[in-house]
Amino acid sequence: MTGVTCQAGTTQIRRVVSHALQAGSPSLPIRALVFVGDACEEPSDTLLSLAGQCGVRRLPLFLFQEGDDTSTRSLFRRMAGLSGGASVPFDADSAETLRLLLGAVARFAGGGIKALQRSNSAGDRMLLEQLEKKS
Repeated sequence: MTGVTCQAGTTQIRRVVSHALQAGSPSLPIRALVFVGDACEEPSDTLLSLAGQCGVRRLPLFLFQEGDDTSTRSLFRRMAGLSGGASVPFDADSAETLRLLLGAVARFAGGGIKALQRSNSAGDRMLLEQLEKKS
């Protein structure tokens, strides 16, 4: 976490998701996209449309929200659902939780849900619980 920086300003979720949709290729697909943030100041219809495109391309979004903004939490859940990913809240004091979740996404990207089930670490269980809620 010491290498993580935060820049103030309007969120750039659309830009990140659009880039990920354009960056992958059939021979080298992007297997997951992680976004960590506390708010969303962008139009939800645009982001939901992009999340749907991610779902079609099998690019799951993993949206981790720091804080308790309810509209952001709702949007992140909807985006995760459309894309086949997950949204998990955490608080500013839980760097360890974020570390576990990022590790779980890495395992998911490498081996899917089966890899999470085999590992059974705390982060994998948190992520698996969110993924199974949608099923």
